[in-house]
Amino acid sequence: MKKIRVRFLLLIYNKIQKLYRTYFKRKKRQWQFNEKQLLEFHKDSLGRKLGEFYEKHGFSMIPKMEDHDVHHLITGCSTRFEDEIAMQYLLLGNGKLNAHLLAAIVLGTFILPEYIRLYRKAYQKGRRMRKFYDWDFETLLWQNFEHLRDFIFQKDTAVLH
Repeated sequence: MKKIRVRFLLLIYNKIQKLYRTYFKRKKRQWQFNEKQLLEFHKDSLGRKLGEFYEKHGFSMIPKMEDHDVHHLITGCSTRFEDEIAMQYLLLGNGKLNAHLLAAIVLGTFILPEYIRLYRKAYQKGRRMRKFYDWDFETLLWQNFEHLRDFIFQKDTAVLH
């Protein structure tokens, strides 16, 4: 039964995502890098980690939605459907609020209610993190991934002189 519910969500998501990019991401431009170019970044950089993420999962970049995949890397949320919904809760906890996010949360919670505990934990995790949902990650692709992640999670990082 869960497979049918997930297929239904996936069908809706694919339709809504195209509309979302067309109408809500009109002014946003797609990144100037592709998956192969990301793999050429320094091994510890956000760019390289993102390239490896695409390679590992066999994904392609979706124009104007690149930040979404960075959110997966930073938060540690997998790409399973229940974790996609959990990531939306995390982003809500982090301060993001728009119609697309709310629709994903309402629909995801309604169709996969058995993960409500996971969703609640994700929301709390987002509240504890530094606000990051609106960062321009394309400009941060050269940055050390672990340092960036530690900063967002508000962990102390060693400063080398």
